Amino acid sequence: MIESDNIVLGGSIELVGFKELDGGSMVILKKMVGNHVRKMSDTAESFEKLTVTMKKVGPGSRKFEIQAKMIDKGRPVTSEVTDFNLFFTLDKALTQIQNQLAK
Repeated sequence: MIESDNIVLGGSIELVGFKELDGGSMVILKKMVGNHVRKMSDTAESFEKLTVTMKKVGPGSRKFEIQAKMIDKGRPVTSEVTDFNLFFTLDKALTQIQNQLAK
């Protein structure tokens, strides 16, 4: 389901700013997010929603900024990572949320 620049997956996952990615990258990205959400929902008290926002930053838009926000029992858990590789940046941001949940 696509609404403007938002992509909603399964009702509890929202991707913002990813609309311009090619199909192959989106397949990889969705699998990565799905795997992380599965782990988060196992660790979280009550997983409600995950919102992942991508922005291109810097000259020539070669750097990616990923902001991730997960709602666990009404409490937001957030992370923000900026790097040159989109998949590495996404993985690091979602891993940071998992690490916060494990505390």
